[in-house]
Amino acid sequence: MKRTSVEQIAKASGGSLIREGGGGFITGIRHDSREVLPGEMFVAIKGENQDGHRYIPQVIEKGCAAVLVSCADECPAEADISVILVDDTVEAMGKIAAWYLESLGIRRAAVTGSVGKTSTRDMIYYVLSEKYSCGRNLKNFNNNIGLPISIFQFDENTEAAVLEMGMDAFGEIEYLSSIVKPEIGVITNIGIAHMEKLGSREGIFRAKMEITKNILPESEGGTLVFAGDDEFLTKERTAGDYCQIEVGTGENADLRISGVEDHGIEGISFDVEYEENGRTEKTHVELPAAGAHNASNAAIALAVGRQLGVSVEEGARGLRKTELTGSRLRKIEGNTVRIIDDTYNANPFSMMSALDVLAGSGAERRVAVLGDMFELGTDEKELHRKVGEHAKALGIDELITIGDLAENIAEGGGGRHFKDKQAFIEAIDDYIRPGDLILVKASRGMHLEEIVERLRTI
Repeated sequence: MKRTSVEQIAKASGGSLIREGGGGFITGIRHDSREVLPGEMFVAIKGENQDGHRYIPQVIEKGCAAVLVSCADECPAEADISVILVDDTVEAMGKIAAWYLESLGIRRAAVTGSVGKTSTRDMIYYVLSEKYSCGRNLKNFNNNIGLPISIFQFDENTEAAVLEMGMDAFGEIEYLSSIVKPEIGVITNIGIAHMEKLGSREGIFRAKMEITKNILPESEGGTLVFAGDDEFLTKERTAGDYCQIEVGTGENADLRISGVEDHGIEGISFDVEYEENGRTEKTHVELPAAGAHNASNAAIALAVGRQLGVSVEEGARGLRKTELTGSRLRKIEGNTVRIIDDTYNANPFSMMSALDVLAGSGAERRVAVLGDMFELGTDEKELHRKVGEHAKALGIDELITIGDLAENIAEGGGGRHFKDKQAFIEAIDDYIRPGDLILVKASRGMHLEEIVERLRTI
């Protein structure tokens, strides 16, 4: 974060500067007391299980210059520190982030969608980095706390930013996009994640389309980029006061994907066609990210880059450098086995896509260890069963499932089921052989990374 006066921060927050101290300036904003550095501001957040106000004495000892609070009682009177008082620290943090991002004057893209948000964000980052000093979300920080915290990492050297926005309820994307006010908005797809809360795919579509309420108008370069192969995303349904760019395999797509080749866990390659100065051009793309579905994400990244002045050829060069955040089809070499770690999250589409990668790997023996997928609504059992049927159709050599819902995967695919991960870990030597290629995937709450760590040691 660039050096900023506490007075400016207080004004942006909509709160009151009730005490001045600490030098009057801050060099960063954090909500985790363990990470606060000297000269930064600590945001005290009241959560269900923790109250950040309790940690104010500790951050003062670390040299914190200011605190943003909704209760001033925990601030020692003798401390040389600035105190900003607001009604709601999370809401105030969003206001500060919106003001701060605007003050930087940088190019801005925002990404939402049911599947592939983080991967697409990462690809856009590598495309834009061919021309700009680019920023992106920290890790998977994409909610009303994580998004502002990520924005505070940018400084006066940042020229462009791509920000992912997550949601599980109506109104959340509209709020997050009001912070970013993107030049370019992206919708990767309309899936079935969060069906339990949003009711239907139509509801999910409406929730994702909230991003368009804050895209800049067409007169200021505002553009919506979307995956046209998704039946819910068409130019008619997504129209608004902004440009539209459709990416997909259809002949009417503005960036047309063709010739996709799946190289298993090594990645994919494909061609994109597009109009340039009245001529049809074609660029070959090589992507070191597994899964044929990533062709759409990569083409979206190229479309975003093109809107922001990065040529398709330059963007393709950036895509070759892509490294995806977290455990997303991550290749791991164990002592005697190879692992595809995809434990970050899961829904039926992403799980079947991961199984496609496993099936196309060319490995002699392919093993899938799959766990529960959450928030799928009333059809959750049938959706799990379909994943099992997909694994069976692909000829996966060993299907192992873990968790209550995942038992339906085992029923659909003729797999071996364990009630919990500990039961499988205890029996792991009976099912895993040297030389196996093993996919591990489930919703984040299943914590199957513990299985990944055990597999590494076999």
